[in-house]
Amino acid sequence: QVQLVESGGGLVQPGGSLRLSCTASGFILDYHAMGWFRQAPGKEREFVGTISWSVGATDYADSIKGRFTIFQDNAKNTMYLQMNSLKPEDTAVYYCAAKPGTWSIDVERYIYWGQGTQVTVSS
Repeated sequence: QVQLVESGGGLVQPGGSLRLSCTASGFILDYHAMGWFRQAPGKEREFVGTISWSVGATDYADSIKGRFTIFQDNAKNTMYLQMNSLKPEDTAVYYCAAKPGTWSIDVERYIYWGQGTQVTVSS
């Protein structure tokens, strides 16, 4: 059974940091790309960043470049999103996702999704 499980969300003050985790199971990660997306209340799901599992190439949304970093632990089948310098506008449910082939910023190309983890940035 394909499964993606996110963890690490919570409440943090502006300027603070969080690290999200996504653990994958049930598919061959070398043949897939994985990504992070987020969705705030009343808004569309938004691309955050992506990584090609086999080579580690990454891409990020302009809104978070220089603040967020995606990295992977192959032995644990886990992808991380390190979030620094958090802003109130980063508040959203963050989702882990996966797709066959190379990475993409297009939400519609991702076919496996986790349940999401809430990140709230507030003073």
